[in-house]
Formats: sequence, structure tokens, C-alpha cells
Amino acid sequence: MKNSYKLLSVLFVSCFCFFSFSSIAASKDTLKAGSLQPYGRYFQSSNGNLELISSAVHFGFRFTGPDCSIFAALSDPTAHNYIQYTVDGIYFRRIRVSGNASHSYDIVGLGKGQHTIWVYKATEATTGPIFIQKIVGHEISAVKVPDRALIEFIGNSITCGAAADPSEIPCGTGVYHDQHNAYYAYGPRVARMLKTNFILSSVSGIGIYRTWNMDGPSMPQVYEKMDFLVNSKRNWDFKMFKPRIVSIALGTNDLSDGDGKTPRLPFDSIVFINNYVRFIELVKSKYPKARLALLSSPMLNGNKRMTLQNCLTIVKGRIDKKYPSGKKVALFFFKPMTTRGCGGHPSVEDHEILAKELAPFFKKLI
Repeated sequence: MKNSYKLLSVLFVSCFCFFSFSSIAASKDTLKAGSLQPYGRYFQSSNGNLELISSAVHFGFRFTGPDCSIFAALSDPTAHNYIQYTVDGIYFRRIRVSGNASHSYDIVGLGKGQHTIWVYKATEATTGPIFIQKIVGHEISAVKVPDRALIEFIGNSITCGAAADPSEIPCGTGVYHDQHNAYYAYGPRVARMLKTNFILSSVSGIGIYRTWNMDGPSMPQVYEKMDFLVNSKRNWDFKMFKPRIVSIALGTNDLSDGDGKTPRLPFDSIVFINNYVRFIELVKSKYPKARLALLSSPMLNGNKRMTLQNCLTIVKGRIDKKYPSGKKVALFFFKPMTTRGCGGHPSVEDHEILAKELAPFFKKLI
């Protein structure tokens, strides 16, 4: 009887330990979105959600074990959007986020031990925000972006990484942002090469005084808006980040021939130059200590390429004269390129070429 009692006791203790350890193993920690430390244009909603706005706005976290889950949603129940992520410094893939209900998007199949994840918005602000609610995983904690020099990249669809990645959805199919890949755009690539931080302030189709097929809105009209929408009531707080360099790559769309439907006047170099100078004055009012760099366009060749380069040279001269005690404006002209992305845009592979061209230029400015 005593032996039976002892056996039952051992079994009880063993079962208790088994269920206790199983319960511990099954339980996961929750990292609320309000505890994340995003970098780029974002907004913390009153309900605690993190609203990812700009291209490649990103946040990081660590966890232990083979998997974790990101809970995300959109504002439009019929829409879809994309985030993308790296694991321990290695790029993995894009994740399609759909609908306005919070869903769990799982990162699985990882090895044991601790992992660091960086999540990026793959698309631009005008495709709509992505709302992050929480992240679930073992021993999970937020990671802060390292304290390093910052480059802000202002531009158009090229800077967004738009139409660059048809690896999942071929060119000419799906919707416009299905081929967006902000992580592999030239700006983030340059930043990774030089070990700097980056922010993308970019809008597809936009220019200095007109868009690719309309008279506006232009970048000077939307730059101060949090989400780059001209009628938005939300303004961006420029005290959030202080770039050491501000790179501006605009002009491709001003020189566009349009869509063939909307009436379009010939390119006006005087209007372009005057608006560019005023825009630089606006940028300098936000970041008086930043170095300005003006880039040409890899999508333009022939006479349009030369026209843009001449205009940028004049803009530089006027700004340097207006601010004689300030840092001189730097110019960079891309080499002629036959782009291989969708709709004449640079592909992911083309962006690598552009970044390798740009890295020595920005390294000198840093």
C-alpha cells in the first residue's frame, strides 16, 4: 500500500511538472504597439495602434524561439497592403496585409534561440496606412534604431521603390503597389552600405511643380503633411528626426509627357527652378543644419536628362548664393540607365546599381 501511494505521488508530481512546463512553454508574451520604437513617418493612434505611414517606416523587436506573430490591419475592408521583414539581418519576404480586421501574420520556421526582426512598410504613404496592434512571442521586447547619422530621401516613385519587384505579381497585373519594395530601394540600400539611418519622404508621380499627368499636387504642397495628402489635416512634426543630409530627387515627373489624355503644357524650366528653390528654402527651415544633396533621375535620358541636370545646376547656384555661410549644395547626376522594372521604373537589381553609384557620394557628405 505504501509503495502504491509513493507511485501515485511520483506520478502526480510528474504530471504536475509536465503540465506546468507545458503551460510555460505554450505561453507567449505580448508586445503592445505603443511600446514599439518606429523610425519614419508614423502615428500612435488613441486606441494604442501604431499607424505605419511612409515608405520603409520601420520598427524592430527581439524574441526567443522559432516563431512570432504580428497582428495588423488596414482601414479599408476591401484593400490590401504590404509589410516586409528581416530576420537577424537577412531579408526574408513581403507579407500581404488585408482587410480592416486585426489578423495574425506569423513568422515561422526559425531556429531556436534569440532572433531580431525588423519590419518595414513596403509601400508608400498614398497606398494607405498599415495599423500594427501587437506582436506576440516568447521573451519579446522592442529594439531601438541605433543612434547614427540620418539621411532623409525625398523623391518620387523611384525613391519609393515602386514598380521595382514583380517577383510575386508580374508587371501589368494586380494593382499599382503590388510591385512596391521600399526595403530594396536605393535609399535604404545606401543607408545600409554606409551604416546610417534613413527616412523616405516620397510619393509616386510627384514633382516640384506638377505630377506626371496633372498640374498637382506637388511635393512642396504635401511635404509638411504627415501622410503627403494635400487635403490632410495632420501635419508632420519635423522635430521627430534631424537628418544630417537631405537628399532630393525630383524632376522626372515634371518632365513627363503626361498620359495623353489630360492637357499638358510643355516643361517650364523657369517655374521648375523657382519652385525648386522655394522648396529647398522650406526644407532648410525645417533642418537648418542639414547638408542638401540634389539628385538627377535614372529614368530620364537624352535631352530631358540634360535639361534636368542644367536646372539642378542653376538651383544649386541660387541656393549657394542665397546662403553664403551655409554648406554648399551637393549635386549628383546618375549615369544613363536602361531600367528593367515595371512601367520604365528601376527594378530591384537596378536599385542596387544606383545605390553603388551613390554610396561614395554620400560617404563624402557624411
